[in-house]
Amino acid sequence: MKNTNPIGLFDSGIGGTSIWKEVHALLPNENTIYLADSKNAPYGLKSKEEIISLSCKNTEFLLNKNCKIIVVACNTATTNAIKELRAKYDVPFIGIEPAIKPAAIQSKTNCIGILATKGTLNSELFHKSVTNHPDVKIIEQIGHGLVQLIENGDINSPEMIELLESYLLPMVEKNIDYLVLGCSHYPYLIPQIKKIIPSNIKIIDSGEAVAKQTKRILEENNILNNSIEIATQTFYTNSDPTVLENILENKEKVFYKNF
Repeated sequence: MKNTNPIGLFDSGIGGTSIWKEVHALLPNENTIYLADSKNAPYGLKSKEEIISLSCKNTEFLLNKNCKIIVVACNTATTNAIKELRAKYDVPFIGIEPAIKPAAIQSKTNCIGILATKGTLNSELFHKSVTNHPDVKIIEQIGHGLVQLIENGDINSPEMIELLESYLLPMVEKNIDYLVLGCSHYPYLIPQIKKIIPSNIKIIDSGEAVAKQTKRILEENNILNNSIEIATQTFYTNSDPTVLENILENKEKVFYKNF
């Protein structure tokens, strides 16, 4: 395995770019390849078997591009498929799970909210995370429709605001002091969320923690890229590349590929 080989990242769509941005910021020398399976978004409504199948397909795409490590930049894919991926492929995997632990530990009201997909909230891995904190009340809310709106570029639409209000205001009434974003798409909604919830409620996502874990695993495996050459950042999508380009602010080239 060459140290200059790229880090691979995949998600059910554009949301995992929130993870990519954190990884790229912490590891600017690393080449990366990002795969957006937008054609099959959202994963949160699919069966466990479908999620595993799609995750294997995405992994094989990235392995064919010689990726040295794979970041599963999707909560639903992590919580439903990472065990199978690690068993099947001989490459390090980094998963992304809702940041329940830091929220539960730091909560003063002993009540936290989590906004996530159905696939994540129903997963065995999520259930284990919740049962580790029996003293904290966890208000779970499925973010029906949010991923589709983000994938369509409708982040500031009236429909988005209406959905967010219907999901978040009941949590506020139950006195949450932390809101955990349990989907890699949702950090793109933070500006809208901040307009709805009181400023004392802290919002937590997993991006920074995933970036640090990626660096740690690269160091452990002695595969950090120490090259002084300018790193390349490559993006693939099987849907309209415009939304992905917009979320990257047109700074990176996006390739359309029907996979």
